[in-house]
Amino acid sequence: MLTKKQLALLEFIHKRLQQDGVPPSFDEMKTALDLRSKSGIHRLITALEERGFIRRLAHRARAIEIVRLPENMMAASDQPDFSPEVIQGGKQSAPPVEMIGAMELPVMGRIAAGVPIEAISQVSHQVAVPTAMLSSAGQHFALEVKGDSMINAGINDGDVVVIRECATADNGEIVVALVEGQEATLKRIYKSGNRITLEAENPNYEPREYPASLVQVQGKLVGLIRSY
Repeated sequence: MLTKKQLALLEFIHKRLQQDGVPPSFDEMKTALDLRSKSGIHRLITALEERGFIRRLAHRARAIEIVRLPENMMAASDQPDFSPEVIQGGKQSAPPVEMIGAMELPVMGRIAAGVPIEAISQVSHQVAVPTAMLSSAGQHFALEVKGDSMINAGINDGDVVVIRECATADNGEIVVALVEGQEATLKRIYKSGNRITLEAENPNYEPREYPASLVQVQGKLVGLIRSY
């Protein structure tokens, strides 16, 4: 039996995983539950983990998986056969795409989660992505992450991110941004007047500010695939 706060936190994490493909930060959890300190969030997460509802991945920032949901949440969910948004497993002995409810997306090279790198637009290979991770609107593609600037968003070097093509994004969303027409990077975006700031999720990287005319949003993060 979960307390109201435990259930509220589980629902919030579940919703953010469905929307963004990554769990919320501790600050976002604290704000959502109207708590005064992060210690309360730590206690709630520990309680959910002890009860078998979530799992924390060791040595990975903000890496939380939902293992199961309470029956009342399962009944209200659009995905009764819930599975974590971080997809684990190697590349060998995978079941056929049709059996796991997935579709293949093109992996369009590598994207910098660090300083911007030259954009790569040629398809390198295909990756099977669960259809529940994809929205009905827009086209999708995948990119392999290079760098560690988004580790506090649970995005590590070597991960494959699933991107929905779009030209606009709200403040705070994680996007693929094309800078000066030739360098692509994965960052949180913030717009203020005619300036755009691309912000990392790693304190070792400074935010980078550009004139809005030099930054083009190419898509938003909707999912994450990780192989071990």
